[in-house]
Amino acid sequence: MNIYKGRPDDISGRLEKEIRIYDLLDGLSIEYERVDHEAAETMEACQDIDEALGMMICKNLFLRNTQKTRFYLLCMPGDKKFKTKDLSAQINSARLSFAEPEFMEKYLDILPGSVSIMGLANDKLGQVQLIIDEDLMTEKSWGCHPCVNTSTIKLATSDVIDVFLKHIGHEPIYVRL
Repeated sequence: MNIYKGRPDDISGRLEKEIRIYDLLDGLSIEYERVDHEAAETMEACQDIDEALGMMICKNLFLRNTQKTRFYLLCMPGDKKFKTKDLSAQINSARLSFAEPEFMEKYLDILPGSVSIMGLANDKLGQVQLIIDEDLMTEKSWGCHPCVNTSTIKLATSDVIDVFLKHIGHEPIYVRL
């Protein structure tokens, strides 16, 4: 698996939503490494990618409340187990469920298997609340998909929090899971 610095030289055959992420990161002067690979839709499928990049890809879960009126993107360490009850209590939401694919596409312009923090760049109206597990903040870097699951990028945690999120106007809620 080859590791590349920055965006691909040849963008033919790549989706516009992926290129928009590279444009945004480049415009913010955020450095990143990239690995291109077969579609990786699960954390298990990402193990080889983790090894190539020398880090663990974040687990990203797109959630909603029962009424389908509040949507959340939860970012947590890839090796952690998710328990709805633990999160619900910390964010004052009675019942959380996985959001349907149509909401992923509507709010984040992504499909199942491609969920990542980069999708928040497409949430112009702030419909999705970002939730970050505090343990991610101890990591030097984050790995995530650039809105497609055939590439993975590695970014400095400080760039994600201090540059990317500030630019797109998404203030995270920090939780301990």
